Amino acid sequence: MAAETKMAATMEETNNDAAAVTALSELTALLSPSSPAAPEAAEAALSLSGSASGRALLAAHPAALSALSALAAMASSASRGAHTALAALVNASSEPAALEPLLAALPSLLPLLPSSGGVCGVLANLSRDAGAAPRAVRALGPGAEPLLRALSAARPPAELGALLCNLSQAPEGRRALLERSGMVVRRMLALVRYPGSAELRRGVVGALRNCCFEHEHHEWLLGPEVEALPALLLPLAGSEEIPESDTEQLPVDLQYLPPEHQREEEPEIRKMLLETLLLLTATKGGRLQMRSQGCYVVLRELHSWEQEPQVLNTCEKVIQVLIGDEPEAGLENLLEVTIPEELERRLARLDAEGQGQGQQGTASAR
Repeated sequence: MAAETKMAATMEETNNDAAAVTALSELTALLSPSSPAAPEAAEAALSLSGSASGRALLAAHPAALSALSALAAMASSASRGAHTALAALVNASSEPAALEPLLAALPSLLPLLPSSGGVCGVLANLSRDAGAAPRAVRALGPGAEPLLRALSAARPPAELGALLCNLSQAPEGRRALLERSGMVVRRMLALVRYPGSAELRRGVVGALRNCCFEHEHHEWLLGPEVEALPALLLPLAGSEEIPESDTEQLPVDLQYLPPEHQREEEPEIRKMLLETLLLLTATKGGRLQMRSQGCYVVLRELHSWEQEPQVLNTCEKVIQVLIGDEPEAGLENLLEVTIPEELERRLARLDAEGQGQGQQGTASAR
């Protein structure tokens, strides 16, 4: 290991660009899957990718990325050095210059799904930029079948969450996640309560929230084909006793929850779930379905339990929409209502002041 680290350090520290290129070319030749020195070369590449200058050096040399990709593609056959090469690719993929070479290499890496968190990590990094996300979606192929494989795994990789969230920032990504068979979105909803990884839950909920900006899908999401509401409410629901008349309003999955049932432990995720519900209240059909399925009952109990000011603030916004009067004709879709700029600035200022007051009060109480 020391020799590989020394090799990487030498490439980083040299002030001679030509010498660095030569050293990286030599390393690239050693990365061939047939090379006996491939494991050691992969370790050197991983060490190099551990610093900003090293990542930039790797990203600027497509041949090195191609060689790492070829070696990483052997991971399913337990080839020595393959997993190390994939880890180096995850690091290097955070560099913008690595986008083109790694998109070209994806066909050889995608077969590693669903077991490889590393491939999800590479894709997540490549799709961080909104302009690159559509290209990552297209690289997944028709129906985004590799993504569905990863979603359907018994233990989905944690890195899948960031990938889903990044893909959903682009219209192409949202279309792929909301394809009408419902297979992808139903699997995402099933992972909202996944106990093995807060990172995965955070990314999945972020992706669902982004998908709900597509208001034309609200009725479908809340209807019998997908039934998104019980899955979104369950992490916000507690096991408190409530009146029988309230219980009867709830979906069956939320009735008579056992004493051991716990709400989502991460405040950030609770807030994103509430933001998702808020988006679903934007359409008249969404509001009607949420009222009829007892959404207010769950949020009322959450509001009594919640301690985090920003989560409380978002919860109150959803409640206000649910218990408020319906907008006048022509303004039923809140996502399409144009708010005057001055009013929007005033509302944003009041919202910020309200959150600040809540934070101050909570701090004082402690």
